[in-house]
This record gives sequence, structure tokens and C-alpha cells, in this order.
Amino acid sequence: MQRSFLGRLQRTALFSLGGALLLLLVVPALQLLVLGPQGYGTALASPQSSLAWIQAHTVLFLLYRFALLLGFTLLLGLPFALFRIIVAQEIIGRAELAGQEEDEEEDEEEDAEERSTPENEKKDQQGQAETGQDVNGMPDFAWRGKGFAVLAAWTGLAGLVLSVAGVLISTIYLWSSTSTPGVPGQVPDNFANVTSICAILTYTLGGGLLALSCIFFGLVIARSGRKLWPDGWIAFSYVALVTGAITSGSAVQVAFIPGSDQATLTTPAIFLFALWSLWFSIMVIRLKAE
Repeated sequence: MQRSFLGRLQRTALFSLGGALLLLLVVPALQLLVLGPQGYGTALASPQSSLAWIQAHTVLFLLYRFALLLGFTLLLGLPFALFRIIVAQEIIGRAELAGQEEDEEEDEEEDAEERSTPENEKKDQQGQAETGQDVNGMPDFAWRGKGFAVLAAWTGLAGLVLSVAGVLISTIYLWSSTSTPGVPGQVPDNFANVTSICAILTYTLGGGLLALSCIFFGLVIARSGRKLWPDGWIAFSYVALVTGAITSGSAVQVAFIPGSDQATLTTPAIFLFALWSLWFSIMVIRLKAE
């Protein structure tokens, strides 16, 4: 890879590394070590107790939500960074494969100089039909892999944007609900509807698109396999498929459980996605320019 291109990717990877560490370490640490001892877990049992707890621990609540919001925001550049790596690897890898095939063809021609030109042309056409490559050395169905990569990039970006928007709207609404003068823990009339919409926006729409992005990215890399990718990237693609499957399960659970903020699969889904993002960031940061 060229230094300027790799430098841009690594800057994006540094932001992604920060976001992944926030979601993987800081957010769970806040939940377990800070919010838990203050009774945050038991406060989630009902809307009244949740709002009363937030009103009594506003700073802790905003700190936790800010860490969650910042984690997703720092990951916004990840989908298109991974897309650019896939496109570059496809171009470089296909060119190397084409070069190897040309060398093999030259060796075969040297060993078979007695064959006539019409026969050579006929066999070249047969070879192209068998390998599925056109005259430029690119596969006939290269657009399929590229198409999945484009879908993965855009769905990933849209999923992260929706996740950030959902967390931000939910935080502002909960904070404003507790800032209204009145009885502590008093629930607004539209509380259930608004919180459900925020949960669906964050974990069903945002999480669902992130799940599709992970699945598409995993399929693109796994489809090429060792022909183009090192073993580490192949393992990375299979983890993407697992992450996508669990995240899609979380999205479905949130959608079909009325009034729920999260589902049983939501925390594992966020953890796996953060771990997958951390893995990507480390691999990109360790890349060397050729």
C-alpha cells in the first residue's frame, strides 16, 4: 500500500481503536464499578425508579451515556476504511494472481512452441472460460464482491449513525424528563412510546444495519479466502459473520419486546462488535507500506 493511503487508513483505525476500547472496557467498567454500586441495575425495574435514579445521579448517568455515545461516534470511519482495504486487496491480489497465471502461460508456451497459432488462440479462449477471467485478468463476477462491499460500507455507516442518534435522543429525553419540576420519578404521559422508539432506533434499526454490514464484510473476505487474504483476515471475516448473527438477534428481540430498552443479546452484541472493531484497528495500525 502507498504511504499516504495507508496513513489515512491508520488515522481512521486510531479513532476506531478509541471507540472500540470505550465500548469494550470503559462502558462495562462504568456499569459494573460505578453505576452498579449506586443501584442502577435495580432502578431499571420500572420507569418511575429509573427516572428517580437518574434525577439523583444525573452526573453519573450523563457520564455513562457520553462514553457510549463517543464510542459509537469514533467508529463512524470504520466501514469505509474496511471497504477501501477490501478494494485495494482485490485489485492488488487479482493483479498478482494474473501475473502468476501469465508466467505460467509463458512457461507453457516455451515448452510447446510447436503448437500452431489457431490452436493457441482456441486454448486461450477455453482457459478464459474455465477460469472465469476476461482479457484484463479480472474475474467475470468481480462486481459481486464489490457490490457486497459497497452495501457493507453504507449499511455500516447508516447503522452507526442511527445508533448514535438513538443514544443521543434517548439521553436528552431522559435527562429532560428528570429536569421537569415535580415529584421525583414522575413519568411523562408519552414515556413508554418515546423510550420504545429510541430503543428501536438504536438497537433494531441501527443494530440491524450493523449486523448486515458485518455479514456482508465477512462474506466478501471469506469468499476470496486464502487466494487474497492472510489467515488473520480470514478469521476476522468469520468473527464478522458471528457478530452479525448475534447483533441481528438482538435487533429482533428489541423489536418484539414491547417497552424494552435492551434485550438479552444486546450486551453480547455490543461486546462482540467492539471486539471485532478492536481487532480491525490493531491489524490496520500494524500494516506496513510496500
